[in-house]
Amino acid sequence: MSHLIELCNFLPSRTYAKGEDVLVDGKNSGNLYILVEGKVEVVKGDVQISRVSMPGAMFGEMSVLLHQPHMATVRCLTESKFLVAENAREFFDQHPEVTLIVAELLASRLSSLTRYLVDLKHQFDDQKDHLSMVDEVLESLLHHQPKQRPQQKQQTAPPAED
Repeated sequence: MSHLIELCNFLPSRTYAKGEDVLVDGKNSGNLYILVEGKVEVVKGDVQISRVSMPGAMFGEMSVLLHQPHMATVRCLTESKFLVAENAREFFDQHPEVTLIVAELLASRLSSLTRYLVDLKHQFDDQKDHLSMVDEVLESLLHHQPKQRPQQKQQTAPPAED
């Protein structure tokens, strides 16, 4: 992912102090954050989902792409430096090479989640409790069609004069 830092090194950087929130669950910044250095935790409610210290890790991309508030809080465990793309939607439109990296990352996450759920289904296939919902989750992941992407305004050429 350090390749992403090289691609985006023209973006402004911002440093956050230990304990400071970069993204807040339920809010929408519209920004994309790329970790340059430091360590953060991703928290949903009072559950720590992960700790991240890999340079090039991205935060905020799902919120931007889905036009939804952030799904978790990203909090600095150490002083951390990020490259910041304000108005990330426009940034993705202008930098398709970064958009492809985001698409690959999201596809990788979906693939991992699907493999995990299939494994879970095999382990608990004989259960008749809440784990039987795995079928519904898999169906939703594999066959859910996104809402139509908002169309950009098309510029039309003025009518030709005779």
